[in-house]
Amino acid sequence: WGGNGDGEEGGAEEFDDFEDLEAGEKYGPNGEVLEESDDDEDEATAGMSDAQLREFNAKKKAAQKTGFDDDYDESKKGNVGKPGDEQAENEYVEALKREKEARLKRNEEEFGIDGESSRLRFEGFRQGIYCRVRIDGIPAEFIDSFDPTMPLVIGGLTPQETERGLVRCRFKKHRWHKKILKCNDPLVFSIGWRRFQSIPVFSTEDQNGRYRYLKYTPEHMHCQATFYGPQAPPNTGILAIQRLTGNIPGFRISATGVVLELDASSKVVKKLKLVGTPTKIYKTTAFISGMFNSDLEVSRFEGASIRTVSGLRGQVKKSLREGQPGSFRATFEDKILLSDIVFCRTWVPVEIKQYYNPVTSLLCKSGAEGWRAMKPKAQLHVETETPIEVNPDSIYKPIERKERTFNKLRVPKSVESNLPFKSKHKDDTKRKKKSYASKRAVVMDAEEKKKYTFVQAVNTIRNEKKAKRRVKNAERRDAKAKEQAKSDERLDAARKARKRAQHRSDGKVEAARERKRIRG
Repeated sequence: WGGNGDGEEGGAEEFDDFEDLEAGEKYGPNGEVLEESDDDEDEATAGMSDAQLREFNAKKKAAQKTGFDDDYDESKKGNVGKPGDEQAENEYVEALKREKEARLKRNEEEFGIDGESSRLRFEGFRQGIYCRVRIDGIPAEFIDSFDPTMPLVIGGLTPQETERGLVRCRFKKHRWHKKILKCNDPLVFSIGWRRFQSIPVFSTEDQNGRYRYLKYTPEHMHCQATFYGPQAPPNTGILAIQRLTGNIPGFRISATGVVLELDASSKVVKKLKLVGTPTKIYKTTAFISGMFNSDLEVSRFEGASIRTVSGLRGQVKKSLREGQPGSFRATFEDKILLSDIVFCRTWVPVEIKQYYNPVTSLLCKSGAEGWRAMKPKAQLHVETETPIEVNPDSIYKPIERKERTFNKLRVPKSVESNLPFKSKHKDDTKRKKKSYASKRAVVMDAEEKKKYTFVQAVNTIRNEKKAKRRVKNAERRDAKAKEQAKSDERLDAARKARKRAQHRSDGKVEAARERKRIRG
């Protein structure tokens, strides 16, 4: 093996790659152990360009680094159990961070740019990224009508908010809501976590601190509203809606407000006028009937202040044994007349209806359409085509009062003689016969006649000038009136054209709104 065929001395021994078939290892020409990957690497890099080769080497380097990190992390994880070894703990944390980064990188390579969202779409929510809540006492209807596409908001209530009572709040109709709100019409309130329907009673606070009943909400002012429902802390915001479903034209939010206080009883009062008529009059004392129905009511109102239409003040004294039941004796500041009407102003407490209907739209498969709410009276009239009840006593009628004639004031002569001159009667009576001064004749001399004739001539000339001036002024006014009529006619034509164009554009807008409302 060592020389050539000519017998000359050869060089060093040369060997080629060979393989140990028993051990399964490959050796190089110098005896080094060869790995299979080396041959595979040579085969893989054969025919690559420089850019492809650089990319291949970068991937290979990253794989080697990852393998080294894994081996290093495994070796360091075993040292964490030693107490007090801070370096080992830090190395363990660093290893976990690298492991997490590698896992995120693998997920990004697998799921693309979306990353976590795409993974959740394929795998679902894993442990650690969701919270499981157990709620007891859920109705079966909630499970049957559950819609997974609708998110649920979970909240909590304090023990005070679970109780029900009267809630008084500051209330105002929303400026974009077209109609004012009527008292005792049901509204859907949204307060905190709750939505429920209740019947509010509106009131306003006067100067005496009294809450007076209001039939409607003010147009541009706040008022007080009292309703029955779950208690809410003061300064909690309130939102009120008339209806949750249906085509509602205009703005849906009816009113807004804020909670003021919670109370177990109502302070709202309504004004009531009790009317009576006098039956007998004795100077400043009078017997009144028709105001009360029994002696018990009179005894309850003893000492109450009363008043006549003319403004005389009085006071209720005692009930009468005789006459109509409920008659009483009263005293006044001055003597009243039998034609006077006596009235007593009283205040009656208003009862708040204890109506509470929670919005259970999540228990119905059709949502808010399936929840049944109380309807206002006006809506029931429209749906059932029932005519509105008219109370004949509530219709305004023309007031017809007989014109009263009063006797002339006659002052006795004995009293008038003692009065001062400015207070005495000075009307002169009309004479039946002419006086002497009016009947006597006046005789003028020649000079006076000449003056009188001259004055008459001057007056005649002046009257003639006045007549001519009056005619000229009348002609001028007529001409000016004709010109004004022509200009007014032109202005009216232009005004009518503008109105016609405005009504046409408003009609188009209203028709578009109606079509949009019908389409839903």
